[in-house]
Amino acid sequence: MAKKASDLKHGAGAAKSKPSPKSVSADGRTIRTPLTQNPHAIRDTREKVLEVAIGREVRAFRKKLGITVADLAVATDISLGMLSKIENGITSPSLTTLQALSRALGVPVTAFFRRFEEEHAAVFVKAGEGLDVERRGTRAGHQYNLLGHIGSNTSGVVVEPYLITLTEDSDVFPTFQHAGMEFLYMLEGEVVYRHGNNLYPMKPGDSLFFDADAPHGPEQLTRLPMRYLSIICYPQSSAG
Repeated sequence: MAKKASDLKHGAGAAKSKPSPKSVSADGRTIRTPLTQNPHAIRDTREKVLEVAIGREVRAFRKKLGITVADLAVATDISLGMLSKIENGITSPSLTTLQALSRALGVPVTAFFRRFEEEHAAVFVKAGEGLDVERRGTRAGHQYNLLGHIGSNTSGVVVEPYLITLTEDSDVFPTFQHAGMEFLYMLEGEVVYRHGNNLYPMKPGDSLFFDADAPHGPEQLTRLPMRYLSIICYPQSSAG
């Protein structure tokens, strides 16, 4: 049986911006995996400014075409200094300037405003109001309560958070296997959960994070009723 991952601990001198969680490999070695993103960071508030949003799009479209600022200056008859100010969000370009840029870059004028106008969705679900859905495990008496869903989004990733309930009427179901990653968090009851060839006895407060392409699922329903969170993530390109 595989060992459980050790609790995450942070030393007193650890840098706040780059925590180093510890995990235990199958052979018992402690592995430190630095996070590549600071979960407490916020973006520069300047990104909310229209000039900055326009500048980012102009630079992105220019680089996509593989041309330099000098090339764009020639194509638009706009000075290098002005183009530099536009791309850095320092000045507000006129409509005439935006038209010249749109022609040279081969995009509509509205394309320069897309990030500024971009909406970021959120889903709020009150307790007990999640959507009951049909999934493979439903046939075995597993209740799936979808807690929220956002389709197309800026991250390129689809996330499906479920609250799964198993009762005395539930059966152990043949293992699941699907694209993406999955995270489980036990809320109530006990289960022996299979992932590949490993078995994990899980109690309230335990979690399991794994590659969902390996066969996985409840192996033994140790104590019922049982409730756990299942959060599945996969690329939008594989949705549907």
